[in-house]
Amino acid sequence: MVKHVLYVMPEYLPENDMPEPISIRQWQGLNTFDPYSIAESQLTDMSNMSTSDYPALSVRSGFSVLGTFGSRILGMGAWKSELHVIANDGGWHRWNGSTWTTLLTGLDTSAEWSFTVFQGNLDDINLIGVNGLVAKRYDGSTVVDLAGVPAGAKHITTYENRLWVAFKNEIRSCALDQPEKWDLFEGTDEDSYGRVIESTRGENVNMLNGSLTKLTIGMPNSLHELYGGVPSSFVTKLITDNVGVLNNKSVSAQDGIMRIIDQRAIYDYAGGNLPNQEFSQIVGGYLNSMDANTSAGSDPDLMYFRTHTNEIMVYDSRTGVGCWSRWTNIDPMFFLLLDDVMYIGDSSGRVLKLGSSTNDAGTPVSWSFTTKPFTNPTMSQRQRWLKLWLYAEIPVGTTINIYLSTTKDGNDFNLVHTVTGSGSKVERIIIPVRSVVLENTVRVKISGTGPAKIHELVRQIRQLSLF
Repeated sequence: MVKHVLYVMPEYLPENDMPEPISIRQWQGLNTFDPYSIAESQLTDMSNMSTSDYPALSVRSGFSVLGTFGSRILGMGAWKSELHVIANDGGWHRWNGSTWTTLLTGLDTSAEWSFTVFQGNLDDINLIGVNGLVAKRYDGSTVVDLAGVPAGAKHITTYENRLWVAFKNEIRSCALDQPEKWDLFEGTDEDSYGRVIESTRGENVNMLNGSLTKLTIGMPNSLHELYGGVPSSFVTKLITDNVGVLNNKSVSAQDGIMRIIDQRAIYDYAGGNLPNQEFSQIVGGYLNSMDANTSAGSDPDLMYFRTHTNEIMVYDSRTGVGCWSRWTNIDPMFFLLLDDVMYIGDSSGRVLKLGSSTNDAGTPVSWSFTTKPFTNPTMSQRQRWLKLWLYAEIPVGTTINIYLSTTKDGNDFNLVHTVTGSGSKVERIIIPVRSVVLENTVRVKISGTGPAKIHELVRQIRQLSLF
């Protein structure tokens, strides 16, 4: 007798016999470790996506251009609620929230500026800047010379009611509360102060950062700290001669923790311990060969690190998030947070206001992200792809392209679906899987132009035999 066996295709099995769907709803940013081994909620590549709507993944906010001066911004500072910018047009420009005013012209067109605010015995808080050639102060109406500052002062900060500057391998401070007295040495606690900072490599100081408890001094390959409240108690300490700072702009502090861009990585440093790069190792693949123009900034939630031309690595430091993103098409020279708004002075002479638009000065944001290679729990076990779908918010005007790849990290993506946003609701987008139906390894790349929010990516597969 011949027995007949009815074979039912997996796609048409009864619903209660279908494999459970595998869902990703908690997007956890970038990871450049081995792509087969990272979490499914992490991404191997990303451009212009953000974790600001965590756990959803969304397109980063855009920016507006407040003004353009010359072809490069050389410095940014703030006086109360005023934004001050110096550019390579030789001008010192002030933004009062509605209009620009040029306060000074004829400045050097290549030297970068360092700023701080200080009052001391002055009539009001002053914005004070140095650039290695001149020292200037803004008193709320005009910009004038700051007298007495040592020649060549490049970096400036405040600590213990004093201004501090650096030039070559020396640091100097003004007398107590007297920003124009730098040579007062009468043997009292109000004296000026100076010290040579020695390093094993004979380097110059390239960073000063004052806080409530210490002055941090950076060199290209070492970090030092100065403690004490008056000249008689000032003491310096070498923290490490294995980690340094690329430049004075490469440091930013958030919640008492300093983040430092070194030649090799981004470190966090809270004092009392050696700098630690653990929080940035997960994106180490993007930190190779960082250029000399690195810069850093922070707001209450995010930290921004300009690592290469037109590239910003963004760290979401919120409790329970701790994710990295990568932004492109913005090339900051300086970051400045003023009244909870992040401003950028870029390499084209523009002053940008972040978060003020869904586009980049009228141009829709182009974005993309790439998943890890999806396999069975055992990589040698074959799989049959049954379904793949996406839940996303896609406003009118946004276009999304979906690609699939069958390799671990090759550039063999094939376009399988294109969606134009309706903007009405969260949409379910069915992604065709015919081209990868029996592949052991599948990566998904989604790119688009315009705002969007990705909520969930779901796949349904059947585990087959080994090999």
